[in-house]
Amino acid sequence: MTHIQGNIGRWQGAGLMATTLLGTGVFILPQMTIATAGIGALWAWIGLTIAILPVTLVFARLAGVFPHAAGPAYFVEQAFGKIAGRTIGLIFLLVVPLGAPAAILMTFQFVNELVSLSGLYQLLTELCLLLLLLLLNLRGIQVSAKLQFALTLAIVSVVVAMFGSGGANIAALEVNVSKDFDLSVVMAAAGIAFWSFLGVEAMTHLANDFKNPRADMIPAMMIGTALVGLVYLACTLLLLFVPQGEGLAMVRAFDELLGGYGAQVIGVLGIAGGLATVNVYTASVARLIWSFSREGVLPNYFDKLNQHQVPVRALTTVLLVMAVVITLTHLTGQELEHLIAWTNGVFVIIYLAAMLAAIKLLRRRYLPLVAMGVCFCLLLMVALGQNMLYALLLTTVVSTALMARKRHQHRRCPQP
Repeated sequence: MTHIQGNIGRWQGAGLMATTLLGTGVFILPQMTIATAGIGALWAWIGLTIAILPVTLVFARLAGVFPHAAGPAYFVEQAFGKIAGRTIGLIFLLVVPLGAPAAILMTFQFVNELVSLSGLYQLLTELCLLLLLLLLNLRGIQVSAKLQFALTLAIVSVVVAMFGSGGANIAALEVNVSKDFDLSVVMAAAGIAFWSFLGVEAMTHLANDFKNPRADMIPAMMIGTALVGLVYLACTLLLLFVPQGEGLAMVRAFDELLGGYGAQVIGVLGIAGGLATVNVYTASVARLIWSFSREGVLPNYFDKLNQHQVPVRALTTVLLVMAVVITLTHLTGQELEHLIAWTNGVFVIIYLAAMLAAIKLLRRRYLPLVAMGVCFCLLLMVALGQNMLYALLLTTVVSTALMARKRHQHRRCPQP
């Protein structure tokens, strides 16, 4: 049996985690949450950051104790059986091609800050970004981890510089949004902001890529998550004092606070961060396909690793599917907000299933954390509202198909 030998340390893992979460949203999502909730966006980010920490800790502990390329699907299978585990794995496979266009569309907003593109040129540029991801992944995730650690430091440095420049004068500035507090819009903002923490579960697929998953998963994931929450909160606070206008508010904030070149600095970091997010999800899905191939869920065609221990056939298939979905998204003109909400709904299901699995798999001392994780998922379902329908429908269809397949196999091969 082929195994993956890991060589990622905890600090590289923290960088990988942070850039996965910062990724496409760090310079966009604060602006979107402010547009939804005004000053209530601050409460949305504070609440979300506090609530995601126990979820991250549970995921990290599960990955450390049960390192497996299938990630949450493996945890759920160990707790509730193959049908439940494979349902979680397959809805993850099916939602990433939906989430990838959203991530690429967000990334492309930074491209437009540097070079204005539209129509066919925009589509070709998006497809070229996928080709870049293929080349980056062929050398193995450890290369990406080193690059993304440096990217994390760069993003954090820029945010600290902006906050330091504006912090001294922040008391004298005037908030440029409504000061009314409304719990319903704060919840709606949190539903949008949840996109920023998609990546917690993706790291569990890469547990075997760590040198010592049991020792390194928890510090890597917790450091990365806490850092990201602080960065998003700082960005949101800064943007509350930036006059509203066209384009990316973070670019205007950079120009106002640091004297120009916002389009270039934020544009380059935004593109790199967006690629980092899609890169980790691409690697995670490829690992899951490889794992399912070895277990007979998917064809053994995908059960191949190259000299860098990369499942190349699974990787190329994932990127080809993403290319098709991006092309269809471009042709049909899907709205970014819809793609984000539908994707978030599916990941809430995955997070909830993993938390329930942790009740059976982890020691009793983790039960308070698991309970907080379950409550967090249920609150997010309420926040997403009718956008959860896509996730519930997808889960129902996949689980029904798997149960029908199992019954069919039993009829063909009856037990002696």
